Amino acid sequence: MEETDKIPHKLPSQEIDYFKIAKILLSRWYWIVGSVTICLIAANVYLWYTPKLFATAGTMKFEEKKSELPDLGGIATSVERTTSSRIQSETIVLQSTPLLLNAIKDIDYRISFYVVGRVLNRTNELYPQKPLDLELVKFDSLNFFHDLITFRAINQNTFSITYNSAGKDIQHVYKYNVPFTVGPTAFNIKYNSSVQNTSAFLFKLNSPDDFVGRIRAGLHTAETAKNSNIISLQQFDSNPQFAADALNAVMKEYLNYDRIQRRQSASQTIDFIDSQLDILAKEVKGSANSIEKYKQNAKIMDVSSAADLAVGKAKDIEAQSSVLKIQLISLNQLKQDIIKGKDNTNINFNMGGVLDQELGEHINTLNNFLIEKNSLLKTYTDNSQPIQDIDKQILQVKSDAITSINTSIAVIQRKINYLEGQLAPVNQQISEMPSAERDLAGLKRDFEINDKVYSFLSEKKLDAQIGSAGILPGATIIDFAQPNYSPVSPDEHSIHRTALTFGLVIGLGLIILIRVLNPYIYDKETIESLTTIPIIGVIRKFPAEIDEYSSQILAISKPRSIFAESVRSVRTNLSFLASEKKSKIICITSEVAGEGKSFVAVNLSSTLSLIDKKVILIAADLRRSKLHKTFHVPNDIGLSNYLAHQCEAEDVITKSNQKNLDFIISGPIPPNPSELLHSKRMVKLITELQLQYDIIMIDTAPIGLVSDAIPLIRMSDINLFVIRSGKTKFYAATVPQRIAQEYHLDNTVIVLNAYAEDLLHSRYYNTKFTGENYGSRYYYYSDYTGYESSGYYIDEKEKKWWDIRRLFGR
Repeated sequence: MEETDKIPHKLPSQEIDYFKIAKILLSRWYWIVGSVTICLIAANVYLWYTPKLFATAGTMKFEEKKSELPDLGGIATSVERTTSSRIQSETIVLQSTPLLLNAIKDIDYRISFYVVGRVLNRTNELYPQKPLDLELVKFDSLNFFHDLITFRAINQNTFSITYNSAGKDIQHVYKYNVPFTVGPTAFNIKYNSSVQNTSAFLFKLNSPDDFVGRIRAGLHTAETAKNSNIISLQQFDSNPQFAADALNAVMKEYLNYDRIQRRQSASQTIDFIDSQLDILAKEVKGSANSIEKYKQNAKIMDVSSAADLAVGKAKDIEAQSSVLKIQLISLNQLKQDIIKGKDNTNINFNMGGVLDQELGEHINTLNNFLIEKNSLLKTYTDNSQPIQDIDKQILQVKSDAITSINTSIAVIQRKINYLEGQLAPVNQQISEMPSAERDLAGLKRDFEINDKVYSFLSEKKLDAQIGSAGILPGATIIDFAQPNYSPVSPDEHSIHRTALTFGLVIGLGLIILIRVLNPYIYDKETIESLTTIPIIGVIRKFPAEIDEYSSQILAISKPRSIFAESVRSVRTNLSFLASEKKSKIICITSEVAGEGKSFVAVNLSSTLSLIDKKVILIAADLRRSKLHKTFHVPNDIGLSNYLAHQCEAEDVITKSNQKNLDFIISGPIPPNPSELLHSKRMVKLITELQLQYDIIMIDTAPIGLVSDAIPLIRMSDINLFVIRSGKTKFYAATVPQRIAQEYHLDNTVIVLNAYAEDLLHSRYYNTKFTGENYGSRYYYYSDYTGYESSGYYIDEKEKKWWDIRRLFGR
């Protein structure tokens, strides 16, 4: 063989065709539509079966309100807390169990009514509606029936009650306005004309504890702005009216709680003063009686002016000392409360300028830490790290507070010692008076001291009472919660958007996944990207079903079909190969069986015979040839017999019904087909046939399975390698190039068989043939895509499942 052209080693350049990418994605538009539809249906089912959640919001402002009454009384109010720490601590208070329990008692919580829904028998709460006029005849808040009770109206006089007891359903029929008992609880239901016969409702008795978890789980707080004193509260619940009522009750109860906590310091001060006044009242009364009795017995009207002056001075000094001693009692009591770990400690009695200024701040900080610890104990155990950390902080604050108390006690003790030093000379002066006058002066001094201290404490008590009456809550409700009947969860728009996105992703992802997993060649662009062997043509897939043995030669029987035209296009390009040869040897092979090499050989031979070319078709696949079935002849005598010297060439050549087309069948399967094809007798046969025929078409065995075709390939003028669309795998496209390079062949071409446009698997590149090496090695051919309805071809069209015209026979 003369090498006229060299096979280029460089693959042609390919450019991305974005329009084709769009066509690929839209080629399975029904996959995308189907996945979107399924996702939207799933989203609607989810929305239908998922209980709706509603939210309502309220706003509170934390501030230290000043009242004129404390200023009028002249006493100091409680120490103010910083905004950030207060909001954190008050948020904990808002979710505390005692506050929630008191808030629940402000709403109508005792009986809950439900109606059974159609979806999964889910019960829907009817709050605040009460479809039944239900009266509790006998009810014990500590012992009552907790489970659901089903009411079903029978007629205007009777109804049925169903409930579960000890795992068994119990049903009874009762009359209206007649009490009945369920467990330890007695009920009475009055007839309601609005309740229709067969109407069914469920009701349940509740305790405040039943709602604590529900309200706490739905209650959320947050600052409206950083470092602001305004807090936003949200309540989430499946019942919008209950959410609004619960949140309003919580906010109102917080104001009451805060007011009580702020009055606690004044109340402790009043209680402490009352205890001291009780003692002093007895002493004042006893001193007054002692003075009267002494005057009567000693027959003295009063003391002299000098004695009166000394007694008055002693009285003032001892009165001051008594007040300071009372302050000492208060500080010692506070110290014991701190040591014992009492919650919410306060200064019971304070005489301005005596106590350490930092003591009030330490007490307030200690109370805040104690509140925070109680909140953390709901989540952590005593041995957990957060509790241990806050215990260290509490211990430090307690130490600082006790230090401040000790400092204040030392200051007061020094003042008492000073006053006692001032009192000594006055007592000396009184001791020098006459005995009768001295005794009377002593009695009178005790009375006036107690009376003065009593009056002082009475004034302090009045100040504390004024301050308590003037204390305002440290928060204001800016916005009350209103029912919001638009659900916040599930978010229908968000779920529909998500479903639409998932549907598109699944549909497009399925298309991409099928393409990625596809191992087969479908179009010429894929072949062009894998090998430099030129494609001589594309044979279209016949749209109708054909028989297994190609007994109907379609290129002849359907001459105006696209299939026949594509075969003729390959015939035309073959005429440019080995054009200097008077008789051409064309070898047809493939990588594996089933790729249509025999089908191509039969149809190509038949079309060549139509242009006055004498053609002989040789079935050189001695292992499993089917050519004899195509031409309906027995396979008794054929090529294997000739190669085995059992007959001559003229004995195996058979005329076909087609003019200028003869064929040689394979004959019986020999035990050594490869050796026979390698024999000199095969070369002799080809040489003899070249003298008689213009085209010698050899149908060989698959080159990827056996080596039978190698000697025929090497002696051929044209080697035609068949690749079947959707059947041949990627690596098979490299086989002809490897063979051409191994045996130094320049006459190898590829034909793509059974091509039908399938955009799903088509390559999204366009091939650009550039450079001097490509012009002589690449051939013009068409895949006839889009030309089916041009009017030039008559084909049996493959109807799509979505084409409604097929219903009308068009």
